[in-house]
Amino acid sequence: MSRSPPNAIQLRSVGSQSTMASLPQLSAVQNPSSHSWTSLCGSPPWGLSCLLALQHILVLASLLCASHLLLLQSLPAGGLSSSPAQLLASSLFSCGVSTALQTWMGSRLPLIQAPSLEFLIPGLVLTSQKLPLTTRTPGNSSLVLRLCGGPGCHGLELWNTSLREVSGAVVVSGLLQVTLGLFGGPGHLFPHCGPLVLAPSLIVAGLSAHREVTLFCSAHWGLASLLILLMVVCSQHLGSRLLPPHPWRPASTSPTHTHIPVFRLLSVLIPVACVWIISALLGLSIIPRELSAEAPWFWLPHPAEWDWPLLTPRALAAGISMALAASTSSLGCYALCGQLLHLPSPPPHACSRGLSLEGLGSVLAGLLGSPMGTASSFPNVGTVSLLQAGSRRVAHLVGLLCVALGLSPRLVQLLTTIPLPVLGGVLGVTQAVVLSTGFSSFHLADIDSGRNVFIVGFSIFMALLLPRWFREAPVLLSTGWSPLDVLLHSLLTEPIFLAGLLGFFLENTIPGTQLERGLGQGLPSSFTAQEVRMPQKSREEAAQEYELPFSIQNLCPCIPQPLRCLCPLPEDSGNEEGGPSEPGETADLLPGFGEQCPGSSREELRSQ
Repeated sequence: MSRSPPNAIQLRSVGSQSTMASLPQLSAVQNPSSHSWTSLCGSPPWGLSCLLALQHILVLASLLCASHLLLLQSLPAGGLSSSPAQLLASSLFSCGVSTALQTWMGSRLPLIQAPSLEFLIPGLVLTSQKLPLTTRTPGNSSLVLRLCGGPGCHGLELWNTSLREVSGAVVVSGLLQVTLGLFGGPGHLFPHCGPLVLAPSLIVAGLSAHREVTLFCSAHWGLASLLILLMVVCSQHLGSRLLPPHPWRPASTSPTHTHIPVFRLLSVLIPVACVWIISALLGLSIIPRELSAEAPWFWLPHPAEWDWPLLTPRALAAGISMALAASTSSLGCYALCGQLLHLPSPPPHACSRGLSLEGLGSVLAGLLGSPMGTASSFPNVGTVSLLQAGSRRVAHLVGLLCVALGLSPRLVQLLTTIPLPVLGGVLGVTQAVVLSTGFSSFHLADIDSGRNVFIVGFSIFMALLLPRWFREAPVLLSTGWSPLDVLLHSLLTEPIFLAGLLGFFLENTIPGTQLERGLGQGLPSSFTAQEVRMPQKSREEAAQEYELPFSIQNLCPCIPQPLRCLCPLPEDSGNEEGGPSEPGETADLLPGFGEQCPGSSREELRSQ
């Protein structure tokens, strides 16, 4: 390369105090190890937005298939009164509605809502304690539980009742999240969650899905390894390669075109497409039996499609566990997404709104008969980190696509044709990114402090130890009351909840200075060190990204006083000039919202 490409894409590094500048320097372009956080200037083009949304759909499909397959794989043949594709469609429909609400008037972050694995563990506990079981003791080994399928066993029809009970637990969890959000519970707790609470939670979140990833990849380790290799090469080794959007056109015919990092922005789509085609040519695309069934082309999800969710004391206990685990996971997603997009720590009103709208999504999912609720997806946040691009426009497109797919179970069934090793590889890479961001959060605190070393080590180790011990315990936990057994067993096998609970308790009870805890000069924020380096005007503009849309802000004075926690404080609603501004009006892509591209004016950005 003798000269730099014309009009290279505009990039900005996190923590940089300079304005955005083009990248004509060959060293920055050619050096594959320089991985600064980058963003397109302004809103991404519609074509690129659709491709980015499609990649998030593929990541969401890995969670969708993993959660439902693990819950349904032990079902006996004919044990369901509905098609598995319809269950997937109802879950996808509720995810789309929840994603649209979240990005429009929730936390306002480009977060994708997905059937989180935090709903899976209580669901498995609830169904396993309801199934007819027989005991078998091979030799001197521990007690083994097996599904009773003999002629003398009764009650296999309880499977449908169990799934209705799981749907009831999802509704309970959603209602509890709505209540917590409306009364400002997350807003009161989040300021006390410093780096020593966030980092262990993110590390455990990255490690908690290793069993599911291993299960999927073990279907064909060759395909899984090829996919992971391609994702690493596209996102890391070729991530800095800038290509023109229309490489087939001569450079002289379009002198003003912009070069974009195609391999990094499509580092999920390109590997998945390649491995999917290879598996099809080799005849390795096998639909799991648990997810294969006839499905209609069009289907309108509505409550009581099969029957109403079943509310029992056991469902109430499982719902409480789901709500606590999903809330812990979602608050970590808010903090992580804000950190990746170089935004300040989410304010209390954004956390409260986000959690309450996630609860509405779970209520909708439960009423539609889905055994999985909706929560902010760690793998999709990891995808934002991998692609180094996040946009509300992309999140809105993902929500629209999920709603459209949810109306057609036959189209949803296409997602089940993606080979399991591909889904496992995608989930593994994105979870690894979440794990690495947890380690990167340690620099905000004094990690050499003995206090901090103990908090981090104890929280991570116990959060991984307790679930493993309960899974392999020879005797099930029994208190004599089934709902309490379900509650304790569910909570004590939720790694993310345990990491967040232990980290929060130790961080706020063990004495330590503000500097030692990474909270700065008396400001209870996880990212105070980053925010201090930002200019005052940039901080104020960044804070506006969490505010409600301008049309809804006018309704805040009409909200009852107990619910005012959902609205920004009056002193935060205006900018330096004294007037309120439309949140996100300068650009749709959050990392580059406050900067201007060369040749672009603020008026041009507002018109997008």
